[in-house]
Amino acid sequence: MGLTAQSTGTAALSAGLSIDRSEPGVAVVAVGGNPNVGKSTVVNALTGLRQHTGNWPGKTVTTAQGSCRFEGEPYILVDIPGAYSLFANSAEEEAARDFLCFGGADAAIVVCDATCLERNLNLALQTIEIMPRTVVCVNLIDEAERKGIRVDEKRLSALLGVPVVTASARSRRGLRALMRAVGKTARGDAPEPFAVRYSPSVERAAASLLPFLEGLPQPGPSPRWLSLRLLEPEESWTEAFQSYCASLPRWETLRDAARAARELLAGEGVSPALLQDLVASRLIAEAERIASACVAAPADGGFARDRKLDRLFTSRKTGIPVMLLLLALVFWLTIAGANAPSELLSSLGTAAEEGLASLFAACGAPEWLTGAVVHGMFRVLCWVVSVMLPPMAIFFPLFTILEDFGYLPRVAFNLDHAFQKARACGKQALTMCMGFGCNAAGVVGCRIIDSPRERILASVTNAFVPCNGKFPTLITILTIFFTAGTAGGLVPALLLTGVILLGIALTLLVSRLLSATVLRGVPSSFTLELPPYRRPQIGQILVRSVLDRTIFVLGRAAAVAAPAGLLLWILANVDVGGASLLAHLASALDPIGRFLGLDGPILLAFLLGLPANEIVVPILVMTYMAGGSLTELSLPQLQSLLLANGWTWRTAVCMVLFSLLHWPCATTLLTIRRETKSLKWTAAAFLLPTICGAALCALVALIPV
Repeated sequence: MGLTAQSTGTAALSAGLSIDRSEPGVAVVAVGGNPNVGKSTVVNALTGLRQHTGNWPGKTVTTAQGSCRFEGEPYILVDIPGAYSLFANSAEEEAARDFLCFGGADAAIVVCDATCLERNLNLALQTIEIMPRTVVCVNLIDEAERKGIRVDEKRLSALLGVPVVTASARSRRGLRALMRAVGKTARGDAPEPFAVRYSPSVERAAASLLPFLEGLPQPGPSPRWLSLRLLEPEESWTEAFQSYCASLPRWETLRDAARAARELLAGEGVSPALLQDLVASRLIAEAERIASACVAAPADGGFARDRKLDRLFTSRKTGIPVMLLLLALVFWLTIAGANAPSELLSSLGTAAEEGLASLFAACGAPEWLTGAVVHGMFRVLCWVVSVMLPPMAIFFPLFTILEDFGYLPRVAFNLDHAFQKARACGKQALTMCMGFGCNAAGVVGCRIIDSPRERILASVTNAFVPCNGKFPTLITILTIFFTAGTAGGLVPALLLTGVILLGIALTLLVSRLLSATVLRGVPSSFTLELPPYRRPQIGQILVRSVLDRTIFVLGRAAAVAAPAGLLLWILANVDVGGASLLAHLASALDPIGRFLGLDGPILLAFLLGLPANEIVVPILVMTYMAGGSLTELSLPQLQSLLLANGWTWRTAVCMVLFSLLHWPCATTLLTIRRETKSLKWTAAAFLLPTICGAALCALVALIPV
């Protein structure tokens, strides 16, 4: 199977998604399925992890597409958003359904989980109803077999009336058979799939519209699905649906007929709400009937081990304590494992800096240029890399292991009640977890929240949990002031866990206050599926965590670190009245800093650390030492420097509090601006944690030393 990547260019019909159809004979295949069924794994395995990603037009819903060749034929696979149904109750469901209907796909793949096929067949039946050119991929068949679950794919194919292929995308089992079935379906005659039959009144109303729908342009939605959709009130039609219908030759006549059919249904006691209930209940009943005929499973369904683990991870007595222990363990491994690599990278950076300085000298570069580029930009860049890369290279894989294992949805389950009490969405627990790695990524993750009110709520409070860039400052201060110098030990990890619990508590408190004032509203309910526990794929975890997370976050930090280094060098080396600009700024901020239990240099370090939180401590050191460039110190040397500049335990506590609670970095603020499209909420995201941090520091400052 030859796999290639292609760029995108030509629009796909009225769905507006950019798809390159320039290659003759290319077939576009929509790949859908419930969340957590391995849909993306199927796409990644077929396209070789080479994909083009972006947003669906007009929606903050991410899409991915890639290309591959099978037996010489080209294919473009579009990974449509995961959904539990196609009734369009969320932006994801709307985007998925509209692409299936109007995106010009030649065929569809519905990925189902073999361990819980009945639940997945609901979506499969809806997809088949829209697009008869569908292939059902029963994925995770290896897990099903280990649980003693057997799926009769031939029987399932006969009942659904479409090709069915069992597969295990992780091991690439069944993928060739899947592509062979897709090729026949996309380039051959459409199969005659099973048609779900609804109540007689609904069937009569839909049948009255079918004569107006003969000869619909293809590829496109099936006439039967379109007739059922026209029975819904017009105000519920999506923009894509309305545009498609308006292009039909006999649209006005069809519209009048649809109104008459709806009136006929209403006369028989079928309201719009009841219509959807009738359709949904019938789909569920058919999914249950088909699954019972095709699936053989043990009495416990094959989930005995999962239920035992859930009693540990999600029960009221042990769920939260186990979550805290796992959090502390992740932090301990991160702290303990990052020290040696950080020192190695620092020494390599120093050697590279000396070599670069020698090169500048050999080229006859002026001293100011060498200082600005080498001792300013390059040194700060090396510092950020040495400080950020090792913790991220440990934290992100550990975090991804928990995600791949299936534990993160259990975190959302454990915290859902607390977020509901705060009148926020339980999904905010997941976006909060994303913020531990990078607050900007957490803000982007808020797209999974359907309610605009709750999405804003999650975005503006995401910075209340520390990102990876704040960890170095927190760990350094906690280590040298509160653990007797036990760097990398268990005590710093436990203290850091306590600090994060404070951040979570303030997230809930501020969310509740906002929900009671400027963001009033009733918290929305959501369906949270607890996926089966799965053995983590270490190889894919390393690829995803290193490429998608570590390198991405590091590259973004490095992009702002170099310009910040230049600015710092200028401020430290331009003298006015016998003192550097850096010293003047620190002196001007000193009264405010003292009021907060800090001092001017500390406050200045946070302000200048806006581009990247990792450079807060280096800026502080440079200001205290009145040096012209960043200076790296060992922990004992740093402790001596801080004590010499008047630090006490109170200063250290305020430093930790303000490190946890201050404005997000520039990248996060820009991300909030892009996601909310509002300067007001971007300003709120800047001010809310800062006000909380300043208030707590001011209270601590009142405590006598």
